[in-house]
Amino acid sequence: MKNIELIPLSSLCKHFEIEMSFFTDLQKHGLIQMRIVEKEYFIEEDAIDEIEKIIRLNKDLEINLQGIDAIFNLLTRIKSLENENQNLKNRLRLFDEF
Repeated sequence: MKNIELIPLSSLCKHFEIEMSFFTDLQKHGLIQMRIVEKEYFIEEDAIDEIEKIIRLNKDLEINLQGIDAIFNLLTRIKSLENENQNLKNRLRLFDEF
């Protein structure tokens, strides 16, 4: 079984110089999931890359959370379509061999 590393949200706030409310807004939009352990909020270590992308989109490009949500939904859809396209190519390759 995989061990899940949790990072305290307070340390992320300090590291990225962001208010806690930003992370709660991210959770409200469904962009991240926070865990509560002994009255403290944590983020899974696997989510750090996504959080860094979200922060860059928000700070550098000044995209609001609704826009970020739309971008992430589109990226998920693109990934799904790429997988479907690859599966169809593989199936066609099988027919070409006959």
